[in-house]
Amino acid sequence: MTGTHRIALVTGANKGIGLEIARQLAQAGVFVIIGARDAERGKAAVKDLSSQGLDASFVHLDLLDEASIAAAAATISEEHGRLDILVNNAGIVDWDDGVPSRASLQAVRRVVETNFFGALAVTQAMLPLLRKSTAARIVNLSSALASLAGNGDPTSSYYSAQLIGYNASKAALNMLTVQLSEELRGTPHIVNSVSPGYVKTDLTGGNGFLTPEQGAKTPVKFALLGDDVVSGRSVYADGEIAW
Repeated sequence: MTGTHRIALVTGANKGIGLEIARQLAQAGVFVIIGARDAERGKAAVKDLSSQGLDASFVHLDLLDEASIAAAAATISEEHGRLDILVNNAGIVDWDDGVPSRASLQAVRRVVETNFFGALAVTQAMLPLLRKSTAARIVNLSSALASLAGNGDPTSSYYSAQLIGYNASKAALNMLTVQLSEELRGTPHIVNSVSPGYVKTDLTGGNGFLTPEQGAKTPVKFALLGDDVVSGRSVYADGEIAW
């Protein structure tokens, strides 16, 4: 698939918010590449979108396997020659995570390895393809739980969610957003951290205030930003989130 279609890679797009981001991007005319480590689920997601007349394909992508990331970049390069949108959606929580005094170190390592190092590895691998776009958009799926101000504010609605691994992993992802935005300053390529809100998915154990369809709207909005853009920001549906 080449030509005038924008090309997007959405990681962890076989279910939940990722699948809905992929669906809404495809509905906007974007050719979407479903990145997933489980081939069966990834291909099922493509079949789901295709049944609705939407353009999508699957690429195997495991955030903890640098060889799979490199192979995915090579496949996208061969099939499309560029990448216009990268949505770093894939992420995990671990229920052995918790407050600093009691969190399992192994759980914290697993969460940070996936949510930060994995996203960084994918971003580094895809940047050469994104630089070939006329105006690349990078969206890092973050969280209000990443806010240092919120974590230190007892009046914050998120104050009680003290998960040192998860919150720190998303704070680190926000640092990637800020530094990459500065690295890309003066180019047409932009990057933002977007919090989808508290969404009912497997990651939240089915808890939340929003459906995946609702949670996908803000990440999709920032993936499709036009020429009048902001970069290096942490945002959610109602505005900016304090760092």
